[in-house]
Amino acid sequence: MAKLVLQTDFGLVDGAVAAMYGVAFQVNPDLGIYNLTHEIPPYDIFAASYRLYQTVKYWPAGTVFVSVVDPGVGSDRRSIVAETNDGHYIITPDNGTLTHIATYIGLKGIRQIDEVKNALPGSQESHTFHGRDIYAYNGAKLASSQISFNDLGENLPIAEIVKLPLGEVTQQPGQVSGTIDILDIRFGSLWTNISLHAFHELNIHTGDRVLVSIYHHDHLRYQNQMPFTRTFAAVRVGEPLVYVNSLINIGVAINQDSFSDVYRIGTGINWHITFAKAPAAPVIIEE
Repeated sequence: MAKLVLQTDFGLVDGAVAAMYGVAFQVNPDLGIYNLTHEIPPYDIFAASYRLYQTVKYWPAGTVFVSVVDPGVGSDRRSIVAETNDGHYIITPDNGTLTHIATYIGLKGIRQIDEVKNALPGSQESHTFHGRDIYAYNGAKLASSQISFNDLGENLPIAEIVKLPLGEVTQQPGQVSGTIDILDIRFGSLWTNISLHAFHELNIHTGDRVLVSIYHHDHLRYQNQMPFTRTFAAVRVGEPLVYVNSLINIGVAINQDSFSDVYRIGTGINWHITFAKAPAAPVIIEE
């Protein structure tokens, strides 16, 4: 039996997530249900897209993900199920939630879910909780092999799904630039869209110092030199560093503090970051 993994912006302060669990267990009481997160910031579709990208590829093929960050619930936005190139399934609103998966992993197929035919029995008069009535319900049926991917609706061309804008990585002599996509949320570290491969083009090695410049709408908000290290412990508590995060992209952090909070740095395509190899300190010769 496949697994069902849930992601929402609902939080755990009320019964919404528990209701999704209940519907899934009604479909199959033996189903394995797991949480990706329920702490996506409210309405933050980009964060939902990124957290799927961060997580999906580490789960076994056949795992069904349900992602519900749905500010357009009940509108004419589509409900869809995607099959990834790696053999995972994602049920979600067609509002950009599949942006990172489509870009970095790839999609094999998309089906548009019929929200009337495939709704939880008795829920047709409710139009504000598709997370329970459409997504968890059909996710549980798919994970339990009670329906197939093709059963969920008509084929939808992959090129027609909604995608959010992503930041670009650009390289110039001696520097690489990108965007701050998201935070390592509890610790306030900055996760960029710059890959280690692109960073290596600067000929920077562990222990070298890096000139880090951060801009918001082209206005310089932060600039400093810091070491490129393998671990946070390579610098003193309270000192900044450049490192490789768990997605093999470049991150910026403060050892045991929040870089985002300390320097008031945000995320998104309007937050740009540039890395360059810092010039070597001059050698002072005493006579």
